[in-house]
Amino acid sequence: MPDLPDPTQIAIPLFIGAILLELWVVRKRNRLAYDPQDTFTSLMLGLGSTVSGLLTGGFFFAAAMWLYQYRIFDIGFVWWAWPVAFVLDDLAYYWKHRLGHRMRWMWAAHVIHHSSQHYNLSTALRQTWTGFITPGFLISIPLFLLGFHPLLVAFCAGINLVYQFWIHTEAIDKMPRWFEAVMNTPSHHRVHHATNPRYLDSNYAGVFIIWDKMFGSFVPETDEEEIRYGIVKQLGSFNVLWAAFHEWIGIAQDMWHAPDWKARLNYLIRPPGWTHDNSRLTSDSIKARWQAERDEAGQGSPKPLSPPVVEPAE
Repeated sequence: MPDLPDPTQIAIPLFIGAILLELWVVRKRNRLAYDPQDTFTSLMLGLGSTVSGLLTGGFFFAAAMWLYQYRIFDIGFVWWAWPVAFVLDDLAYYWKHRLGHRMRWMWAAHVIHHSSQHYNLSTALRQTWTGFITPGFLISIPLFLLGFHPLLVAFCAGINLVYQFWIHTEAIDKMPRWFEAVMNTPSHHRVHHATNPRYLDSNYAGVFIIWDKMFGSFVPETDEEEIRYGIVKQLGSFNVLWAAFHEWIGIAQDMWHAPDWKARLNYLIRPPGWTHDNSRLTSDSIKARWQAERDEAGQGSPKPLSPPVVEPAE
């Protein structure tokens, strides 16, 4: 069994160097691209995520090893297992990420990553503190049962995370057409972080954008309107703890005021924005309203429509 390093730990100097380079490049064009308070919040959220991972990673690795003993095949660490595991792990990431936007329980952990109104490499460091209390781990179980060693899967997941770092930038417009067709890129991921109604809940890919094209969640970046980043109802604060836990607080409040246990359960498993009394909007209803207004105005209308203020939504 090989002694595999943690790719994200190795990449930390690269992350820091790339952030400094991007800061130097973009500040010459747009001094608002980096906000000191926002960047500090991103760094602190990244630190908190690292600590959370260190505290809980051992438990999940032990669970994966326990599942691995019931594997169907003995794949081990043969040469072809590496690329196959990488592709399958990326597919698992796609569905985990998609559920992270479509199930409020998982959105409460993932919202950290979308909480910045800026889009730069420091935004990539905003990672969850509470992913360990969501059902996301369940999506990776088939890989262990198929016979992919948990160490191999963890290594592939680390490479996946390192890849995703560079796509959090506005400094790169478009990559070559062939690359845009297959891989996740800054253009595709800017769409994912947008709050514009046309872009909500799209482009969930980690490395390969083909998953979004296969499963109907791909939306290309357009020049029709400027992208707005963050969440539909912005945090309005740089408080690190509020950024990390505000959605969990919102869930607790909604469940407390829910009329019955069915509604309480739905506040966990339904999409962000769902309410038992329809007092708020989900991303689906926001997009439907936007499309209806667009149809009424004429399909060719370039006029951007401001998103409604709702809580919570992607």
